[in-house]
Amino acid sequence: MSSSASQKKTTPAQDTELQEEKGVAGSLSDAADIHYLTEDNTTFHKTEGRMLSVTVGEKTHPVVYVHCSFPHTNRRMYLSIRTVENKEIGMIHSLEDFTEETAQLLEEQLQIRYFTPEISRLINVKEEFGYSYWEAETTGGLCRFTVRGGGGNAKLVTPDRLLVTDVDGNRFVIPNINKLTDKEYRMVELCMYG
Repeated sequence: MSSSASQKKTTPAQDTELQEEKGVAGSLSDAADIHYLTEDNTTFHKTEGRMLSVTVGEKTHPVVYVHCSFPHTNRRMYLSIRTVENKEIGMIHSLEDFTEETAQLLEEQLQIRYFTPEISRLINVKEEFGYSYWEAETTGGLCRFTVRGGGGNAKLVTPDRLLVTDVDGNRFVIPNINKLTDKEYRMVELCMYG
């Protein structure tokens, strides 16, 4: 029996499907091709306007942003460096791979991007017409803000960490909902599941 006779015959539709699968596999492997930025191939600078700039090899990007893959659990690993157009320049595996000075520069940018005051005490949460009106003591002082009901604006990002996003896009966090008083928990519970 010849080798061509032992090959399975396919229909044109099956041929197309096989080609599509190969295309998907290729695009997935392309997507997984991550360019890692290291101390050896990258230099970060602060611009006069206090923005972040990066030089990778011979190419300088005048303004870049730092995106964290795990902003609620680990801000020191897997940092994506992106252009203004949101094109990824590369990925930082860990801030530990850089000098303390560079790590501080990147952490400063992360602080700005992910500014999220922690709620230390809930004073009042009042629901009315699909909105909840919050009054809370935070690490940024006393805050009053409005949260739209539904849509996941008060959601658990870890089993005990609650992220609250107000109508203006400001974020607040309750680091551990298990440490809330019973009264505070009842106020928050309405917004989480309401």
